[in-house]
Amino acid sequence: MKESERKANYGALIRKALEARTRSYSPYSHFSVGAALLTKSGTVYCGCNIENAAYTPTNCAERTAFFKAVSEGERDFEAICIVGGKAGEPGCFTAPCGVCRQVMMEFCDPETFRIILATDEAHVQIYRLKELLPVGFGPQNVLY
Repeated sequence: MKESERKANYGALIRKALEARTRSYSPYSHFSVGAALLTKSGTVYCGCNIENAAYTPTNCAERTAFFKAVSEGERDFEAICIVGGKAGEPGCFTAPCGVCRQVMMEFCDPETFRIILATDEAHVQIYRLKELLPVGFGPQNVLY
């Protein structure tokens, strides 16, 4: 699939991520993030960032989506769309943090898994996990 075709096919995923962003709990940073995770079977799991006054227990939108999916038995993922920005304002391109990239590395093929950064359906950047985590540490690195 060409990149232009891929962008067109991700419209529904972008809309779901935008909707998830509206559910963000971000009273401290006021930076709301939504994510929509597409499984290879076509199911979508959404997540938003959930902050905590102690900061460390805060959870990113991407991990919220992954943890929901994995807790439901999903293990095969195609793509994730991430949207974010200052609450109440148009979004900006919001890349996943290092911890979220590591979670993606646990469950996704870095060669094929797509990370879609969007502000809306017209403004989209698409990366492979390998591009955002070029020398990732994954299950294949653990010696048994």
